[in-house]
Amino acid sequence: MGFADQRYTVNLSILFTELPLLERPAAAAAAGFSAVELWWPWVDSPVPEPSRLSALRRAIEDAGVQLTGLNFYAGQLPGPDRGALSVPGEESDRFRANVDVAADFAAALDCRALNALYGNRVDGADPAEQDALALRNLVLAARAADRIGAILLIEALNRPESPRYPLVSAPAAVGIVDKVNEATGLGNTRFLMDLYHLSRNGEDLPSVIERYAPKTGHVQIADTPGRGAPGTGTLPLEDLLGRLAKAGYGGWVGLEYKPGDGPSGESFSWLPAGPRTTDTAEQYEQ
Repeated sequence: MGFADQRYTVNLSILFTELPLLERPAAAAAAGFSAVELWWPWVDSPVPEPSRLSALRRAIEDAGVQLTGLNFYAGQLPGPDRGALSVPGEESDRFRANVDVAADFAAALDCRALNALYGNRVDGADPAEQDALALRNLVLAARAADRIGAILLIEALNRPESPRYPLVSAPAAVGIVDKVNEATGLGNTRFLMDLYHLSRNGEDLPSVIERYAPKTGHVQIADTPGRGAPGTGTLPLEDLLGRLAKAGYGGWVGLEYKPGDGPSGESFSWLPAGPRTTDTAEQYEQ
């Protein structure tokens, strides 16, 4: 099993960014994809004007693609921030203000996965207090996700690019998953297994897959070292995706890579046309 046996969703916050936001869903559809995902699109606002939400919803619906994943507000991303929920003060307030906004937007598009980036360590803040704040906010997020029939995702990033982010290994992220599930009793918090980030951390990816596939709610890929399309680096992504399938993972694989110098639509030559379009029903009910 490998590339041709997966279900792919295009991250429109890193691919097709040469186009305005509202044109990207149609571009993904024109490239043959039926599913897309997004970071929180409005870094300037956790609670955007309803007209902005409506316009993006129409763009996704008109393109005929399924929104499979959405980040909660995470600060300046891309940029210096790596989330807001563990950051004391205004940033965590913004996260809480965004929770129901993001969940309601996801529900309107039948999106079943919400990703909550943990946030950086902050100078002068006690890490234990940041972790306590994070747990309180993640409980709110998990309950909002449960309200719309969705899962909450917790992601590990990589230390070289995110040196102040505390979740820089699969065990660290899964530890938070377990804490949130224990606190809520809902069981809807899952691990987001980003193979690019875990590779940059030097983790044994076959071992990570074997150990954590049962707790994984979503997978994202990019090649290393340049975070490009599969085949542009050294990561054996086809083999790793085959291992994930054999381990029982049958959900979406998010394409979260940089397209290179050309248009994003030219970055999919590694992928046969067939897997780009698939039945989107119940992908997260594993």
